[in-house]
Amino acid sequence: MQTLELIIFAGLAVVVLYQLYTVLGRRVGRQPGDRPAAEAGGPAIKAPDLQVEAADEGVALTGLAAVKAIDPAFDMDRFLGGSKSAYQMIVTAFAEGDKTTLGNLLAPGVLAGFEAAIDQRVAENRTETVEFAHPPRADLDMADVVDGDLARLSVRFLAEFRSRTKGPEGEGVDDRRTAEVWTFERRLKSRDPNWLLVRVDAAEA
Repeated sequence: MQTLELIIFAGLAVVVLYQLYTVLGRRVGRQPGDRPAAEAGGPAIKAPDLQVEAADEGVALTGLAAVKAIDPAFDMDRFLGGSKSAYQMIVTAFAEGDKTTLGNLLAPGVLAGFEAAIDQRVAENRTETVEFAHPPRADLDMADVVDGDLARLSVRFLAEFRSRTKGPEGEGVDDRRTAEVWTFERRLKSRDPNWLLVRVDAAEA
């Protein structure tokens, strides 16, 4: 009787051990000695292609970005410093009737208006000089590129100066505080580094 029970228990033990082996004896996941399928000679798995949208080449740059795209060397501080010098030179040259200096700094349309005012002043036998109290303030108002490489930048000037006039009726002194927006243009691909004044507009002080 005891021998029969031992045989039965031994058989059950064999069945249980076999089931444990069939479960625990399997390797789950990648083992330390395994190689990737591509290294082991199996078929390589290709990752799905990712569609990356290209930048829209039709988008046009504007403002200073458009200027620097054509002329990477463009320096905003240098431009504003130059525009302040140009402002003082033009105002002074206009007061003194210096058409030669104006001709180098003004576009033809603006130059014609300045020359007409100078001629009228001469016809009335008047003279004028100006003295700046301090350098004008210059702030960028607008920037853009048109017609391929034509940069157009508008600068808002705030200036204080003393105007001395002399005419048939005598002398006069006038302290002025002006606010104007001046627009300058330049071909960015041109070797000529000079900007021309193409427009003058009144602005609020």
